[in-house]
Amino acid sequence: MHAPSTRATDWLLVALAAASGCIDVICLTRLNGYFASVITGNLVHFGHALATADARSLAGAVVAVGGYAVGVAGATVPLRHTPPGWNRRTAVVTGVEAVLLLGFTVGWVACAARPGYGFGLVLLGMAAMASGVQSVITVGAGIRGASTTYLTGSLTELVRRRVVDPHRFADLGGVGRLAGLVVGAVLGTVALRAAPTWAPVPAAVLVLAVIAAAVGLTRRAVPPPAAPRR
Repeated sequence: MHAPSTRATDWLLVALAAASGCIDVICLTRLNGYFASVITGNLVHFGHALATADARSLAGAVVAVGGYAVGVAGATVPLRHTPPGWNRRTAVVTGVEAVLLLGFTVGWVACAARPGYGFGLVLLGMAAMASGVQSVITVGAGIRGASTTYLTGSLTELVRRRVVDPHRFADLGGVGRLAGLVVGAVLGTVALRAAPTWAPVPAAVLVLAVIAAAVGLTRRAVPPPAAPRR
């Protein structure tokens, strides 16, 4: 199986970044201020909860950070011996992320977008695990330095390169992922206002679309069989 081209992979990662922005805005605004993927922010919450002895906030931080770590570990095991680039195993692991997001969506719909504290922790854990899985997929995608969940480093590198060499073209993939995250957050916010019960659907659809596109691209990339010799 041949992996998609670098340009095609860049677009797949942009779509994953959009999915991340969508699910993060839901968690941030409806699940007690925690992120599914921004672990820096969640660790700040953790420190604040420790200092204030806020058990409920502390539990949220533990679920968010722990869920992400579980997702990273779970995705790393099947991909640890896989060469960089998209392949069948990557597609299967991305499918696990899709299942987690679909489970999040089903739970969100079941509670009519109003999860209580306990069920909110369950949903937060599922979203965090999905983000951890996505981070591993991105790292193994074959694009050096790419990220679709934590983008502070991407912005840092873009600005640093521009300052060091103003005439050098920007990393279009990095710009695309940053834009994708913002677009996903906008999409999630609009969905929360217009149809809050269905707000997680765009994130799940984006990940499913990435799987379908990647599988199609890998099939297209397979060279035709050589003609028989005469």
